[in-house]
Amino acid sequence: MTRVGFIGLGSQGAPIARRIVDAGYPVTLWARRAVSLEPFAGVPAAAAPEELAAASDLVSICVTDDSDVEDVVCSERGVLAGLRPGAVIAIHSTVHPATCRRLAAKAASFQVTVIDAPVSGGAPAAAAGRLLVMAGGPSDVVERCRPVFETFGDPVLHLGAEVGSGQMAKLLNNVLFTANLATAASVLALGRSLDVDPARLAEVIEHGSGNSFALERIASAGGTLDRIGAHAGPLLRKDVRLMADLAEAAQVPAATVMAAANAALALMDC
Repeated sequence: MTRVGFIGLGSQGAPIARRIVDAGYPVTLWARRAVSLEPFAGVPAAAAPEELAAASDLVSICVTDDSDVEDVVCSERGVLAGLRPGAVIAIHSTVHPATCRRLAAKAASFQVTVIDAPVSGGAPAAAAGRLLVMAGGPSDVVERCRPVFETFGDPVLHLGAEVGSGQMAKLLNNVLFTANLATAASVLALGRSLDVDPARLAEVIEHGSGNSFALERIASAGGTLDRIGAHAGPLLRKDVRLMADLAEAAQVPAATVMAAANAALALMDC
């Protein structure tokens, strides 16, 4: 079976790694903090990304941002220092598509392939094996990795042969989600001003044509963006900024969705 190295045992990475382990794949883990490894008693842990890579055919990375990805891949004792020719790096983090392309070019000199495979759905979906996986890269490499991805993802969608195409789809999805947070919060606030109970209004909309995942998240968080903003605001701000940079570089107008996304970030003090 494919030997999997997994880096990034945060709120989403940990349940992904657990699904891969429980599916029977030989897995090696690495984490900056020893406490992150405690739920994985009995699973081999490496002393450095280089050591993890030497024991892996596929290295999955689920860290926070671009600089973290580049560090674990390219540092002196990073993943590229240990991988054998023919191995694959899958980037599950949500990062700039150019970061994935830059790493793919560097990895090619080591005869290693990089694909991007960002995920959406959060920890509950990861634990249930229902994450949306958006893969970009050569189709034959994506298909080699698909059985591993399907341990935690359903569906696993291939967005195109160009590395970074999965990231582009993920960023567009996150910008729309952020924009939907603004419109959903706004309609609940409008209902409150018109003496319509927000909880009952949310219940109505959840059964109507105006429903959205964003509204369901707000309703479950008490009808405001306060709780969502506290834990998700900075990450959504990162993704909206990335998409703004991409749209500007391509000279593509995105006024409506970006304005709504920025309104949501303002409501979350981000």
